[in-house]
Amino acid sequence: MNLEFNKNEDSIKQLNFQLKKRLEKVALGGGEKRIAAHKAKGKLTARERIEYLLDKGTETVEIGAFAGEGMYKEEGGCPGGGVVVVIGWVQGRQCVVVANDATVKAGAWFPITAKKNLRAQEISIENKLPIIYLVDSAGVYLPMQDEIFPDKEHFGRIFRNNAVMSSMGIVQLAAIMGPCVAGGAYLPIMSDEAMIVDGTGSVFLAGSYLVKSAIGESIDNETLGGATTHSEISGVTDYKFANDEECLDHIRNIFDKMGGQATAGFSRKAPQAPAQDEKEIYGLLPADRAKPYDMMDIINRLVDNSEFEPYKDLYGQSLICGLARIDGWAVGIVANQRKIVKTKKGAMQMGGVIYSDSADKAARFIMNCNQKKIPLVFLHDVSGFMVGSQSEHGGIIKDGAKMVNAMANSVVPKFSVIVGNSYGAGNYAMCGKAYDPRLIVAWPTAQLAVMSGAAAANTLLQIQVAAAEGKGEKLTDEAKKEMFDNIKARYDEQLSPYYAAARLWVDAIIDPLETRKVISQGISMANHAPIEKAYNVGVIQV
Repeated sequence: MNLEFNKNEDSIKQLNFQLKKRLEKVALGGGEKRIAAHKAKGKLTARERIEYLLDKGTETVEIGAFAGEGMYKEEGGCPGGGVVVVIGWVQGRQCVVVANDATVKAGAWFPITAKKNLRAQEISIENKLPIIYLVDSAGVYLPMQDEIFPDKEHFGRIFRNNAVMSSMGIVQLAAIMGPCVAGGAYLPIMSDEAMIVDGTGSVFLAGSYLVKSAIGESIDNETLGGATTHSEISGVTDYKFANDEECLDHIRNIFDKMGGQATAGFSRKAPQAPAQDEKEIYGLLPADRAKPYDMMDIINRLVDNSEFEPYKDLYGQSLICGLARIDGWAVGIVANQRKIVKTKKGAMQMGGVIYSDSADKAARFIMNCNQKKIPLVFLHDVSGFMVGSQSEHGGIIKDGAKMVNAMANSVVPKFSVIVGNSYGAGNYAMCGKAYDPRLIVAWPTAQLAVMSGAAAANTLLQIQVAAAEGKGEKLTDEAKKEMFDNIKARYDEQLSPYYAAARLWVDAIIDPLETRKVISQGISMANHAPIEKAYNVGVIQV
């Protein structure tokens, strides 16, 4: 028995158990009582609608399950951001499905709801995927209207995207399965086709109470904007159905008749499982994040047949670069090496740190993958770039900038998996959220921040101690320790992958064994969008 392996395995399995329990809680939306009240109206829940719509037995990727977690406590919270977003398959065609969860504040839009909807549209736009909106929403959450209504990335951007996506030829279908109010009424009607469910679906710019207040007209909501009104009088909707199931069946029928489209032509062969046991990842990734390990042990359990073709493997060894296949798809992998390595010049390089030689190597590798039309996968466990006089004099900034430039201008799709640390400029160089990865996911072992909790706490402590001493105060060692502990506890909370997922800095938190599926589904969707832009890195510091 390997006690260290078993300890690591137990740690990740416990984190996975916590992940599963948190996902189960998210799936309940507004809670069992609200689900029961929703279903009493003859309606399916958001998740039931998606499950009914998608092809049975096919792979799915949920986006933003933890959006809003721990946020808006004074408003009663907003589980899942009040909307469910899934990348899945309808009639054999990959698509994005966006379903309002009416059990969460009647499907009202919080700021994070808008951000999550915009992320769904971004995925659709980047990958030219059809998108389906299952609408059941009371509109903007009025107490927070100033945080959701007027700005560029707020509510109105969604309707702007509807128009732009239509001009791009991206198929948009909408089903009105509950209320659809005010500005939100434009979302389904700006889609290519709009369906409505009789008796539960309604769409209007102003409800009956506001109509009475504004113009003195007394009218009920069904007459004002129900299914009969809009399917037989106004012509606003295209189809009327008796229930949710009929409506969803019709969407499937539309998808069944859709024509094909061009592909990006990414290379795929018959998928093969890794030759080395994937489950061993649990025991190989240290529970103590300060301990070194060989990232190749992880890569060999992620790639097909455990076959990896290294690029410049004897140079710039703190970054691993090379070619492989994941679920049959050809990929270029850029991964942080976490073991300590020794250069030919005799220098020792710390694991998880990007040095000048490794940044230079990665930049060249990224450019080669763009030349060969090979999607990129980044595996993060990075503390940052090397600091100190030797690195500064060696030009670490220009070499790091070269890597960032090559990565930022990539025209091949990029995918990021945060395995462990993702700190500071290292997050940027390894294709963090700011650099447009098609998907970015985190393992439960991930941490995201400018720096580690201990480093940040020590830095902030020095600032606070200096400020106190500047006022003539003398702090005891006990007072300093208490201050350090308070700072670190607050900072550690922000390091959590759940903190990042709540704010959509990552698309999902996943069991490490789901990594191959997520990357495969990601490349599959990216393959719907032919590369139209030439690769040009601009001016590079050499």
